[in-house]
Amino acid sequence: MIPLVPRTLTGRLGLAFATVALAVVLVGGGGLFLVLRDLHREATEAGLVDLADGVLPQIRQSVTTGDLASALVETRGLLEGRGIAVFVAAGDGTLRPLGAAAIGGHVTPPEGIRGQTTHGTSPFDDGLSRSWAAITIRAGGGVLGQPRALVFAVVDHSAAEAFGDLLRTSPIGILVTLLVGGPLAWFLARSVSAPLRRLSTAALTVPTAGAGPIPLEGPLEVQELTARFNTMTAELTATRDREERLLADLRHDLRTPLTIIGGFASAIADGTATGAAVSQAAETIGVEAERLGRLVTELDVLGRIRAGTAGLRLERLDGDELIAATLERFASRATERGAVIAAAAPDGRPAGLPFVADRLAVERILGNLVENALAVLPASGGHVWLEARPDPAVPSATGRAGAGVVFLVSDDGPGFPPGGTDRAFERFVRGDPARSGPGSGLGLAIVRGLARAHGGEAIAENLGPRGARVSVRLPAAPPGPPA
Repeated sequence: MIPLVPRTLTGRLGLAFATVALAVVLVGGGGLFLVLRDLHREATEAGLVDLADGVLPQIRQSVTTGDLASALVETRGLLEGRGIAVFVAAGDGTLRPLGAAAIGGHVTPPEGIRGQTTHGTSPFDDGLSRSWAAITIRAGGGVLGQPRALVFAVVDHSAAEAFGDLLRTSPIGILVTLLVGGPLAWFLARSVSAPLRRLSTAALTVPTAGAGPIPLEGPLEVQELTARFNTMTAELTATRDREERLLADLRHDLRTPLTIIGGFASAIADGTATGAAVSQAAETIGVEAERLGRLVTELDVLGRIRAGTAGLRLERLDGDELIAATLERFASRATERGAVIAAAAPDGRPAGLPFVADRLAVERILGNLVENALAVLPASGGHVWLEARPDPAVPSATGRAGAGVVFLVSDDGPGFPPGGTDRAFERFVRGDPARSGPGSGLGLAIVRGLARAHGGEAIAENLGPRGARVSVRLPAAPPGPPA
């Protein structure tokens, strides 16, 4: 079955052009037909008026001499060979034929003085339409002996003549339409289909090798589509690069503990490790296994961050209480490292800093920041300070009243390396160039991801002369209703 609508864009544009061209030809041809028909009809009527004016002198002489009937018969005989019928019209416009023809009709006779003419086209009693011209031969009405007007009529062929004119001229119009409109339709179709075909070809390469930018060509809508495609492919390329780096970092971070675990397990299995070395090997295996567990857990948190606010369990929290709980949680670990962890000096505000957030997310933010700060402190000790402040610069993401909250975690360690504050929140970026430290390199990436999921932000900065600080700004309430 042949489809009514072509499947290709070029075919559809061609069909649309052909349909519009056909409609133009039909409408234009119909209008031209009416004009030509009226022109032919007017020409015929004008010819009949001229004929009436030509016989008027003879009719006047016949009226004067009283021989009108003979003059009418003679006039009829001369005109019948030319297809012109002669009638006489009474005062009411009723026609009476001259001769044996039984046809009749009705016209509007001219009024006024003798010799005045009128013309028109009317249906006659035999069903045929005739063009006619009437000329006044008497000022008053009367019967056949004293007619009001003389009428000359001919069958109306104006429609057939106009149709014939159209048949002769239509091929030229159709040819001109094809010569002008055909190339135009092809150009328009190609201006749209060619860029779309390039898009289609480029889209096939996206899953495998990616696609470079495509030139912006064609109509504005196609250019907008191409620009969005270029933006999409650029983002996909950047995402693919990030994923490749992520996989490379994952291979590195997994290979080191797995190599250690495998080596010590083999030493225990084949008896190479004996005595106290067995306990040391087992302890090392446990430490590396714990490191792998932390890596898997943090990767799971990154997956949760992708869900944005949909993955948050919102509840009303207090910033001061979270700071106190974090100090208690890390007090023993700080003591083991010989470090001091404490809350910063109060700023004189009243106690209590309410806001709405996911408790586990905020606890992980603070925990990751404290762990990073403790990890960079020297072995001889150091300090870590925690602080929570109201932050009027961070409004509620839902428009609820209340200032935002900012958590600050500072240390007096070596600080970020040059350019490190910009890259601190990238995945698998560590201050340890050898990437051999206990961290996963995901801690600060998780901090920023959770902050942004709440509608906030995380900022890293160096302090002088030593130390660093990470600030996490959160709105009073993130998008979504509180629990």
